[in-house]
Amino acid sequence: MKPIYSTVIACLALGAVGTASAETLRLLTWGSYAPDNLVKMFEEKYPDIDVEVTFSNNEEMIAKLRATGGAGFDLAQPSHDRIYAAQLEYDIYKPLDLSKIDTSNMEAKLLDGVKENTTIDGEVYAVPHQWGTSGLMADKSKAPELAGWGDLCDAKYKGKTSMRLKRTILLGTAFAMGEDPFAAYSDLDKYQGILDKVADKLIACKDNIKAYWKGGDDLSAMMLSGEIVASETWDSTAYKLFAENENIVFVPPSTGALAWIDTFAFPRKGKADDAAYKWINFVLQPENVKLMSASTGAMAAVKGAKDLLPDDKKAAVNAAFSDEDVQNLKFFANIPPGVEDMEGKTLEKIKAATGG
Repeated sequence: MKPIYSTVIACLALGAVGTASAETLRLLTWGSYAPDNLVKMFEEKYPDIDVEVTFSNNEEMIAKLRATGGAGFDLAQPSHDRIYAAQLEYDIYKPLDLSKIDTSNMEAKLLDGVKENTTIDGEVYAVPHQWGTSGLMADKSKAPELAGWGDLCDAKYKGKTSMRLKRTILLGTAFAMGEDPFAAYSDLDKYQGILDKVADKLIACKDNIKAYWKGGDDLSAMMLSGEIVASETWDSTAYKLFAENENIVFVPPSTGALAWIDTFAFPRKGKADDAAYKWINFVLQPENVKLMSASTGAMAAVKGAKDLLPDDKKAAVNAAFSDEDVQNLKFFANIPPGVEDMEGKTLEKIKAATGG
């Protein structure tokens, strides 16, 4: 007969083994990017993995990972333009092993865009997940010819357009004026010159603006009431309004809609890489993309993503985007130090001159 203490030790050892085999995948992600039904399905498929979710945003993700040197989480989802500079400055991420991710069903334009933005010393630090755009919205029964950023300032729409005084309208107006603001990021004196021209253009546009919107509800009310016929907008706002009035559509600007892409990236001191790769491949499977898109309202970075949207979103997206429009996207570029301050001062100049 074994001594009692030997039996206790053996049981403790078995308990330790059982605990060690259970792994926790700690997600640092956006609200709605880890819906309960999808987490439950993942845990049922991988019963040895528990998913722990922390909802966040770009600024908080950087702050949390910076504070810990990249510890505390196994998979993060920063936007594609918020990785390169943060990695160079804070060393909070580690490269991906692309051989462990099924990239074959990803939209090549989006995959290549993210890889280009997040490659450091030949190593790729992120792949795409969800994406959306900023561009234009128009009531096509009243502004059928609206096609570019500059059209918001066309005299025939005097007092009938809107925009938000944030960096998006600076960038869009720069493209409309034949400039490439992202290329100018490497020469900040040149970029300041572009911003000065953009400021003059938007100040001169004052009489066209019914009101400068600050939130989606403000903008929606003006569009649905007919107070305005067109505006700069997020695509998601236009999609919601399309469900109420099919004349209101998202219009990708002729120079290209400005695209954001939320990614998958590995924090430098994450401990569950294999579980993280499983999550990435799981949520990008077509049947799971449908569930994710129903939660986020955005499109996944996979081929045929429009057809995997909920029905109410699918019609709005198909009314807005052709395949050519997707190929014409302008991805937000990595933001070098100093640029946001320059843009902020330009916006303050425009606000002071327009009462925005």
